[in-house]
Amino acid sequence: MPNLRDVKKRIRSVISTRQITKAMEMVSAAKLRRAQSRVMQVRPYSEKMTQILESLAAASSGELSHPYFEKREVKKQTLVLMTSDRGMCGSFNANLIRRAQEWLEGKDKNKVELVLIGKKGYDFYKRREWPIAEKFLDWSGNLDYGRTRDIVEFLTGRFLKNETDEIVIIYTMFLSTVKYKITTVRYLPVEKPKVDDSKQGRIEYIFEPSPESIFTELLPRYALTKMMTSLADSFASEHGTRMIAMGAATKNAGEMIDTLTLQYNKARQAAITKELLEIVSGAEALTS
Repeated sequence: MPNLRDVKKRIRSVISTRQITKAMEMVSAAKLRRAQSRVMQVRPYSEKMTQILESLAAASSGELSHPYFEKREVKKQTLVLMTSDRGMCGSFNANLIRRAQEWLEGKDKNKVELVLIGKKGYDFYKRREWPIAEKFLDWSGNLDYGRTRDIVEFLTGRFLKNETDEIVIIYTMFLSTVKYKITTVRYLPVEKPKVDDSKQGRIEYIFEPSPESIFTELLPRYALTKMMTSLADSFASEHGTRMIAMGAATKNAGEMIDTLTLQYNKARQAAITKELLEIVSGAEALTS
C-alpha cells in the first residue's frame, strides 16, 4: 500500500502542474485569436497582390524581366525552416524538422545552406554539419514587420549576389485550430505570373507609368508579402497546436488527480481499518 504522505505530495504536484498547463492553454488561446486575425488580414492582401501581378503581366507589351525571375543552374540552395522558439506544442517542431531532413536527404552539404527562423530549428541544426547562413530567433510567436523585412532583405540580397541560386521555405500553413499543413514552397526565383489568354472580356486598363515599371516596383513588395504570409501561418499553427497540447495535458492532469485521490482514499481507509482492528484486538486481549 503506498505511503499516504507520498500520495498526497504527488496530488499537490499534479494540481500545480494542471494550473500551469491551464494558464498556458488560456494564453495560447488568446495568442491564437490574434494570430488568426493576422492571417485573415495578410492572406487576402497576398492573393490580391498576385492578381495585380497577373494583370500587369497580361497588359505588358513584351516579356517581363526582373532579377527575381532569373532561373539559373542550381549550384547552391538555401532552405528556410520556420519552427517555434518555445516547446510545449506537441509534435509541431518534430514534424517540421522531419520534413526538412527529408528535403536535405541526399544533398551535398557544400551546396546547401540553412536559414533558421525559430529557436527549436536552430537548437537542432547547430549540432549538425549543415552550414547555417543566418538565424532569426526570439519571435515569441508574434509577427514583426521590421524583422520580416530583415529576413527578406537577407534572402533577396544573397540571391541577387548569386550567393544562392534557389531559396525554399518549409513552414506550416494554418488551416484551422486543430489542423495545419506542412508546406514546402520555392521562394526565389519567383514563378512568372501566368497569363490566361483564353479569358474573354478581360478589362483593358490604361497604365501610368508602364506596366513594366509598376511590376518592377511591386515585385519586392510581393516577396515581402509572401514571407509575411508564411510567418503568419506558422505562428497561428504554433499557437493552435500549443493550445490543443496544453488542453490535453490539463485533461490528463485532472484524470491523474482523480486516480491519485481515489488511491489516497483507499490507502487512508485501509490505515483506519488497520488501526481499528488493532484497537479491537487489544481490547479483546485485555478482557480475556
